Amino acid sequence: MTTANPKAAWKLVIAVVVVGGAVGGLLFASTVAGAEYYKHVDEVMASVDSFRGKHLQVHGHVVDGSIEQARGTLQYRFKIESRTPRAPAVITAEYKGLVPDNFKSGAEVVAKGTLTADNRLIVAPDGIMAKCPSKYEANNQTLPAGVAPAGILPTKSAP
Repeated sequence: MTTANPKAAWKLVIAVVVVGGAVGGLLFASTVAGAEYYKHVDEVMASVDSFRGKHLQVHGHVVDGSIEQARGTLQYRFKIESRTPRAPAVITAEYKGLVPDNFKSGAEVVAKGTLTADNRLIVAPDGIMAKCPSKYEANNQTLPAGVAPAGILPTKSAP
């Protein structure tokens, strides 16, 4: 029977701890540097002091009729609101760049940017994400007997 070399075992343990610590440190550093808050409009407006100057993502709906575009430019100003069941709140957002095709009044959006001292959200380039319109959601219409919803083939019943 052979005995293990205690020095080699300690070297192996130390190497595993060092490599594991390095990998863990890299993972931690990469997530902390890119961490951004994802908050609803009412959450941001309830504690604006804690969010000023920080990078965050704000979720809400574009207020109907609030989209303004400076003539001949890609500069936009619009308002984002929280809707029920959340507490009512509104934040003004400013953005420069191309907007998604489905960005319009009433659209559900996530705007990525920085909150200023006067509580405006300055949206980062390519920082607007708009949810697909509701045409993709289930339609609750009642159909006549024997009629299948669009895209669904009726099944034949056994004789």
